[in-house]
Amino acid sequence: MGYLDGLITGILFIIMLNVGMSLELTSFSETLTRPKSFFTGLMLQLVFLPLFVLGLMMLTDLPAAIKVGFVILAACPGGMTSNFITYLINASTALSITMTVTNSVLALVTIPFWVNLALSLLMGTEADLRLSFTDTMQQIFIVTIIPVTLGILLHQWRRAWAEAIERRLKWVTVVLLAVLFIIKFFAGEEYGGSGIRWAEVWMILPFSLIVNAAGMWSGFFFGKHLRLSVDDRATIGIEVGIQNTSLAFLIASVFLHNEDMLKPALVYAMFSFFTAVGFGLWMKPESLQRSKYLLSAWLSGGRR
Repeated sequence: MGYLDGLITGILFIIMLNVGMSLELTSFSETLTRPKSFFTGLMLQLVFLPLFVLGLMMLTDLPAAIKVGFVILAACPGGMTSNFITYLINASTALSITMTVTNSVLALVTIPFWVNLALSLLMGTEADLRLSFTDTMQQIFIVTIIPVTLGILLHQWRRAWAEAIERRLKWVTVVLLAVLFIIKFFAGEEYGGSGIRWAEVWMILPFSLIVNAAGMWSGFFFGKHLRLSVDDRATIGIEVGIQNTSLAFLIASVFLHNEDMLKPALVYAMFSFFTAVGFGLWMKPESLQRSKYLLSAWLSGGRR
């Protein structure tokens, strides 16, 4: 594993530890009172979006590795960013957090399934690549389940200390993710970057916007059809629209060693935070003032 691959793994571990330290066990019992919202969100994240993206990629003439990269992105459900945005607009934060943790567990199986299916259907004989279910589950377990569990335990046993560390880790992960994004985006391949060109950005961007819109609006339409609350519809839309680009980096760079497959996640990371915030504020316009206050407090490093 190269130094950049090690950096990706370390950043993801810190992010998931941070997620764990923001959790309370009571959040999970609260979500069980709304199982329809919970299972709708899981189905949209783990089945609908990867299936939609796989079908979309089969209809395009994008390079095969880019197509697989989109499926990798769709198969990596959101992390703490979606939790923060949900909190920002005062939607169903407990639902968001519970979905994040549940997805982290289910991703042990769903990611290898969708990625291997994409490799088979979209690359065929062009590459002899496959994700080992056992190895991938083991590595995802190490960088997601272990740190989340450790974070939850720290929150239970050392609440004040964990909350203080969680606020500081939030800034550490922001800085590390920014550094990683800059290296991957701007550095040449000889320095560990993706080698992405602006022509590729403009080629990838329209499909990234389609995937992002499909994720968010699926939460709105399915939620409305199932008569879910506005808070739950907004939460599900944000959860499905925000993908864990750090985990996508890990799958493409560390597991498959293919920088082209990383490029959709790079482009997606450029805008998805802002579109998710816009979607949430459109769903809940009354939360705009609260969002301004909380965002200001978060940027200043204040207590959430």
